[in-house]
Amino acid sequence: MRTGSEPTTARSALRMRLWLTVWGLLWAAFGTVAFALVGRPGWAAACGVLWLVVAVDLTMIVRHLRQGPHYQPGRDIPPYPPPEHRHP
Repeated sequence: MRTGSEPTTARSALRMRLWLTVWGLLWAAFGTVAFALVGRPGWAAACGVLWLVVAVDLTMIVRHLRQGPHYQPGRDIPPYPPPEHRHP
């Protein structure tokens, strides 16, 4: 349901972000190793930096998931009600 207030009532699909981040972490690690083995240190460093960023993101996602339903609503928590519009 679109209410027009999505920036203030938006929720993140943290479980989906978790699995996409794990996928990205694996590819970044693979890229780091592959580029290091073929003698491309610049690309290996770029993949290593990407791996580091993805690892930090994964840490934040896991932290938010462990904080509970306030940060990751489950199926039993209804969506936010639409804001009441005041007409002048």
